[in-house]
Amino acid sequence: MEYTDTYKTLQAPSEGLYKEKGSKFLAYAFPVSTEQQIKEIITQLKKEHHSARHHCFAWRLGAENQSFRINDDGEPSGTAGRPILGQIQKQELTDILVVVVRYFGGVLLGTSGLTNAYKLAANEVLKNASIIAKIIKYPVEINFDYLATNELMQVLKEFGIEITESHFDLKCRVKIMVRKELTAIVLEKLNKTENLNAVIILDK
Repeated sequence: MEYTDTYKTLQAPSEGLYKEKGSKFLAYAFPVSTEQQIKEIITQLKKEHHSARHHCFAWRLGAENQSFRINDDGEPSGTAGRPILGQIQKQELTDILVVVVRYFGGVLLGTSGLTNAYKLAANEVLKNASIIAKIIKYPVEINFDYLATNELMQVLKEFGIEITESHFDLKCRVKIMVRKELTAIVLEKLNKTENLNAVIILDK
């Protein structure tokens, strides 16, 4: 079976460099999962490069309902964040932050020159990055009587699913992560078991 419930992101942080007419564009890419994490990384980079004139960035979050943001950080509108985001989209990446730090070299590049420089800096850092595919998974909570444990374990073994959280008593509860394309069939099989109820957790 060929699955389509995957997305591309970075395996680890990456760096790149682009130079144009004396200006240095230091590019950094990070795998991220929350806006708070993004804020912390940008704050740290601003501390490390406090003498740089601009710290422009773009990020994209979410495997399905994607959100994104761009920031030109004082550069002419549309010349920095947007071309950085364009390279992220071109590579079909998500859960990613790309920051380009510019050290001004004394020569004005113009809007087209700036746009091209930020695009090429972002391209350089992504070219150096290790890109991986991850599986979209849904959290599922299962409530069941202890006597239904064997049937539950058989289904989990059939699909190679591991339990992420568990509580066993007369009334039991476990949580599992199920890949998106298997969710319907796994829920159907589980809910055929007597005294067992499995549901997707909508509020993660």
